[in-house]
Amino acid sequence: MEQIVECVPNFSEGRNDALIKEITDAIEGVAGVRLLNVDPGRDTNRTVVTLVGSPECVAEAAFRAVKRASELIDMRQHHGAHPRFGATDVVPFVPVAGVSMEDCVEIARKVGRRIGEELAIPVYLYEQAATRPERRNLARVRAGEYEGLAERLKDPEWKPDFGPATFNPEAGATAVGAREFLIAYNIDLNTTDRRYANEIAYVLRERGRWKRRGNTEPFYYKGDVVYFPEDGTYPCGPCDFIADSFEALEEHYREVHGGDLRKRYGDLDIEPESPTGPVFTDGMFTHVKAIGWVIDEYKRAQISMNLTNYKVTPPHEVLEAAREEALKRGIVVTGSEIVGVVPYEAMRRAAAFYLKRMRKSTGIPIPDLMETAIQSMGLRDVAPFDPDEKVLAMPRVEGPLVLRPTFDFVDEVSRDTPAPGGGSVAALAGALGGALAGMVANLSVGKGEFEPHYEKLCSIAERAQQVKDALVHGVDEDTRAFDAVIEAMRMPKDTEAERAERAKALEEGYKAATRVPLGTVRLCLDALALCAEAAELADPEMVSDVGTGAHMAHAGAQAAGYNVRINLRHIADKAFAQEMREKVATLLAECAELTAGAVEKVEEALAS
Repeated sequence: MEQIVECVPNFSEGRNDALIKEITDAIEGVAGVRLLNVDPGRDTNRTVVTLVGSPECVAEAAFRAVKRASELIDMRQHHGAHPRFGATDVVPFVPVAGVSMEDCVEIARKVGRRIGEELAIPVYLYEQAATRPERRNLARVRAGEYEGLAERLKDPEWKPDFGPATFNPEAGATAVGAREFLIAYNIDLNTTDRRYANEIAYVLRERGRWKRRGNTEPFYYKGDVVYFPEDGTYPCGPCDFIADSFEALEEHYREVHGGDLRKRYGDLDIEPESPTGPVFTDGMFTHVKAIGWVIDEYKRAQISMNLTNYKVTPPHEVLEAAREEALKRGIVVTGSEIVGVVPYEAMRRAAAFYLKRMRKSTGIPIPDLMETAIQSMGLRDVAPFDPDEKVLAMPRVEGPLVLRPTFDFVDEVSRDTPAPGGGSVAALAGALGGALAGMVANLSVGKGEFEPHYEKLCSIAERAQQVKDALVHGVDEDTRAFDAVIEAMRMPKDTEAERAERAKALEEGYKAATRVPLGTVRLCLDALALCAEAAELADPEMVSDVGTGAHMAHAGAQAAGYNVRINLRHIADKAFAQEMREKVATLLAECAELTAGAVEKVEEALAS
C-alpha cells in the first residue's frame, strides 16, 4: 500500500501573497510532495497550507517551509485575530494511508529536532507527539501567545522539547505534533457581532463556558457568573446540584452526566480540592474547539472551530446544533466554510444524513453525494468549494478506457488490438447490471407504497453504487492485467536461462490476468444479488429494468468466466488451474440461480 502523510503547517502571514508563495515554493521544490491547498486569511493574518506525500518527502518539505518562513516573517510586526506564537505556528503530521499514528509521532519528533537544532527555534511537541500529558493540548502549549513567550521560556516547566530555551524575537516558537485528521470548520452568521458568535461557540465546544444564572435567555452571556463559593461547597456545572465535597460531586457527575470530573477539572486548570473562579458548564460536543470572530472580508461573524475527530463529532452534527442554537437567539446561519481540505468520509456521512432526513435515497453517485453535502451545509456561502480540490481521498473514476465517450470505447474494442477485449466488456456489462439495480431502488424511494421499505431500498442503492464503481474500475484493470503477459512475451529467449526466466514471467503474468476476471465474476454475482433483491420490491412498471440488469450482470459473469478459463490453458501450475476452475464454476452456478430467480419474478409481473 502506498504510504501517504498529510501535513498542515500554519504560517503567521496571510496578507503578503508574494511572501506566502516563497514558502509554498519551498514546499513544491521537494519531489514527491503534492500541495493540496493554500488558504490565506487576511483578517487572521494566517495561512493554512496542506500538503501530502510519502513520509520522507513530507518531512523534508515541512522543514524547508519552516526554514523559509523563519527567514521571511518577523513576529515583532505580526498582528492577527488567531492565536499564534511563531512564524510557523504549528506543524501537525496526520496519517492518511499506509502509515500509523506512531509513524507520524516519529516524523514529528525528527522534524522538531531539526527545527530546534538547525534553526535555533524553540519547539514544543503536542497532541500525540507530546512528551508530557500537559503538553498534548495545543491551547495550553500556546498559552500567552507570542507576547508572553519570552517570559514563559524562563519557566523550567516550559522548557522546549527541542531548540534553545531562549527567546527568538523574529521566529518565536513552533509547535510540532501528530494528530488525527483535523477539520477546520467555520459556521457563518448573519451578524457582525462577535459576542453572538461566541455565544453559540461556547455552547458547542468541548470546553463549555462559565455557568450563569438570571438573565440567560435568549443570550446566556447576559446572565450572572456563578463562582465557586467560599463555604466549601461544590456546585455542579451542568445542573443545580450542590455537593459538600469534590468526591460527592465527582460521583454525581459520573452517574448523572456520564463524565470524568477529575479529568474535566484538569482540562480547565481547576484545583479539585480547593476550586476557585467561575464554575463551568459542559459543552455539547467532544473533540470541538471553538471561538467566535468577525471576518471583515465576509462582512459577518463566524463560529470558528477545529473538529479534532470527525468520526466522533462530524461537522454536519455541529452545524445542525448551531442552527438550532442560532434560531433560539433570532440569528440565522447562512452557511459554513471548510478551511483546507476535508476527508471524503466526512462529506459522505453529511450527504447521507441530509438525504435520510429528506427521505431520499442514499445510494446515489459520488458526485451527487458531494453536491448534496455542499448545498446542505452551505459550503459555497463565503468561498468557492470544488470537491475535486477540497475533498481528500474522494473515489474517482480513472482510466483511459472508462473516461472515453461510449462510441469511442466501442470503436476501440472493434480495432485490431487485443485490448480492450472481452474482459473489459464483461466488467462494463456487470457495471450496467449493478447500475440498473441501483436505478430501480432509487426510483422506488419516495413513492408512498415503498415507504416501509426505505432502509432496504437505500441499502440496495448504496451497495449498487459500490458494485458499479468497482466494475467500472475493472474495465481498465482487465486491460492492465494483461500488460505483464505482453511484457513477458517481449523478454529475450536466446539462451536456456532466458527462456526459463521468460516462461516463469509468462506463468505469473497469466496467473495475474486470471485473477482479475475472476474478481469480475464475483462482482457480477454481487450485482445479480442486488437485482434479485430489487425484483422482490420492484414496482411492476420497473420490472423490465430489473430483468435487463439481471441479464446484463449474468452476461458479464459468463463473459468474465470465459476469460478465466482461456488464460488457464497457458498456466502449467495444475493446482492453480484446478482451483480457478472450481471457483469460477461455483460462482457461475450461483449467478445462474440468481438470474433464474430474478427472471421468474419479472415474468410473473409481466404476465399479470
